[in-house]
Amino acid sequence: MFSISQPNLLANKRKKFMLSTVISKENENSVTFQWAPFPVEMTGASAVVPSPSGSKLLVVRNPENESPIQFELWSQSQLEKEFHVPQTVHGSVYADGWFEGISWNSDETLIAYVAEEPSPSKPTFSLGSTKGGSSDKDCNSWKGQGDWEEDWGETYAGKRQPSLFVININSGEVQAVKGIPKSLSVGQVVWAPLNEGLHQYLVFVGWSSETRKLGIKYCYNRPCALYAVRVSLYKSEASELELKESSSEDLPVVNLTESISSAFFPRFSPDGKFLVFLSAKSSVDSGAHSATDSLHRIDWPTNGNFSSLEKIVDVIPVVQCAEGDCFPGLYSSSILSNPWLSDGCTMLLSSIWGSSQVIISVNVSSGELLRITPAESNFSWSLLTLDGDNIIAVSSSPVDVPQVKYGYFVDKANKGTWSWLNVSSPISRCPEKVKSLLSSRQFSIMKIPVKGVSANLTKGAQKPFEAIFVSSSHKKDCSCDPLIVVLHGGPHSVSLSSYSKSLAFLSSVGYSLLIVNYRGSLGFGEEALQSLPGKVGSQDVNDVLTAIDHVIDMGLANPSKVTVVGGSHGGFLTTHLIGQAPDKFVAAAARNPLCNLALMVGTTDIPDWCYVESYGSKGKDSFTESPSVEDLTRFHSKSPISHISKVKTPTIFLLGAQDLRVPVSNGLQYARALREKGVETKVIVFPNDVHGIERPQSDFESFLNIGLWFKKYCK
Repeated sequence: MFSISQPNLLANKRKKFMLSTVISKENENSVTFQWAPFPVEMTGASAVVPSPSGSKLLVVRNPENESPIQFELWSQSQLEKEFHVPQTVHGSVYADGWFEGISWNSDETLIAYVAEEPSPSKPTFSLGSTKGGSSDKDCNSWKGQGDWEEDWGETYAGKRQPSLFVININSGEVQAVKGIPKSLSVGQVVWAPLNEGLHQYLVFVGWSSETRKLGIKYCYNRPCALYAVRVSLYKSEASELELKESSSEDLPVVNLTESISSAFFPRFSPDGKFLVFLSAKSSVDSGAHSATDSLHRIDWPTNGNFSSLEKIVDVIPVVQCAEGDCFPGLYSSSILSNPWLSDGCTMLLSSIWGSSQVIISVNVSSGELLRITPAESNFSWSLLTLDGDNIIAVSSSPVDVPQVKYGYFVDKANKGTWSWLNVSSPISRCPEKVKSLLSSRQFSIMKIPVKGVSANLTKGAQKPFEAIFVSSSHKKDCSCDPLIVVLHGGPHSVSLSSYSKSLAFLSSVGYSLLIVNYRGSLGFGEEALQSLPGKVGSQDVNDVLTAIDHVIDMGLANPSKVTVVGGSHGGFLTTHLIGQAPDKFVAAAARNPLCNLALMVGTTDIPDWCYVESYGSKGKDSFTESPSVEDLTRFHSKSPISHISKVKTPTIFLLGAQDLRVPVSNGLQYARALREKGVETKVIVFPNDVHGIERPQSDFESFLNIGLWFKKYCK
């Protein structure tokens, strides 16, 4: 079953639907996907999770009001059971991809999941008692607000503490898992393998929040650990495992990863002998919001004796600086629920490798790592699922829409040799006009030498960075299309060589794109990434200018028709560039840009980011909620607003009014300052959008206006 989403502009929502297929292997080199004739819309479904055997399907429906949460159990032919869990038990089930965790136990009778803890009681205020015969709702009283509670910031505004629950799918009984400290936010729960006796363990990720909860979206620098908690069971008369009431004192929580500052995405090996997990310890230890990951293994005590827990084994350590084009380190934002090949020790992962995403295989016993997607391909690949020892993936490029691929061993004795088949799929279909426009475009990945290499730079920071260049493949004369420089946010993120509807639109209407992965981006090793904190506004700005000069010198761009667009930190760079290089750009577009660190530090959900990116890793330890005059002075000096007197580039601002990461006041202050000095400025504020500006109508209006703005100044 493929889960697909599609923007619905009229409803301003994304439609979610399921499309089923039957896979038939005709021979070793041929496979057929028999697709259902039509998809099925999953209206109101927050999560859809098949059981391990595939015989049952859980559908969770979170309400938009105070109604109960619905749990539906489906068989192949019908709805078998439906349970309504009132919000006095718990709130909405987390289905966000981070705290989210829904896990069936091995005999498919219990499901563990993460949901919002129930709402705390609020004070009632009354102007006097009501008279007899009044309705249940007392018109002379109202509910107060009660104490304000911290949340996890951007995209989590108003969501309550993620907590752990178990539902019995036979009886519908729901229990909160006991023994977990209130200071822990819980996520990514999985059932541990069955052990001796009637005790079963749940393994989950816990984020401690004894003081302030700092924003967690896109921020892997929040310390976390793997924990195990025991769930007591008993056998019913029908010999089925049932939940047993226990006191929290009976069920101590065990920290499995005390010796490491970060552990998440736990996965048990098929034989249950070891537990594998990802770690963002480089991010936590340095303070960078994202950095190079590592992969680790611990041997699982099948007898439940955690005192004999072995030390943590490094499977993939952090790569500081890769030689040549070798493996640059692990950059993985998720792991399949079942990532294992049939040998029981080889797992498959998607990981960023330079400006592309690839699929790798890792033997967690030996540490052997292989890139299994074609090395000669500049496309990006995303791992969807496994079909036995075969792979279902999606491949795309900036000028090629996503294509379903089927991968299989060419030589089973040599697991590094894979072959990939194109799968005819309705998912890949697009209108003929889109195909025609894309067919006239081409792309390449450029290596850009670093300018002004100094001796105090690490080896990794001296290596060339990359840029993706998208241009016309039908050049009729010596003229060049206008150039749009595209800058990603973060700064510790990356622009991948994958399909982007918005960028494909800008390219198809007659622009070349220079998509720059400046030093500090993911996918190039830890030394290159850590070279940026403390140097934002200078090193990253210089890298972008170097990349622009590179394509101009190659005759690929006209220096009089250069524009720039970026969001978040990309907006920070956009507004820096039009100040530091005021004659370079004919127009600019900034989406939720960070323009003034001194303003941001007191209003954002990630004030620690301001310290780390301004001071470097030492800023992690100097972070305070009450910045000094010296801090504010440094923040201002690092900010685009310090160069505003030089700006003359016409600039359009796209701002989300609900943005907690870079609040709307940041962009508005800068835009007003430009207007004050007579620079042509256009501002569009999307009242219901957060940092990403991803609601369908907002995304549409945003990029349509960017295209029109650039067209106006690139005549």
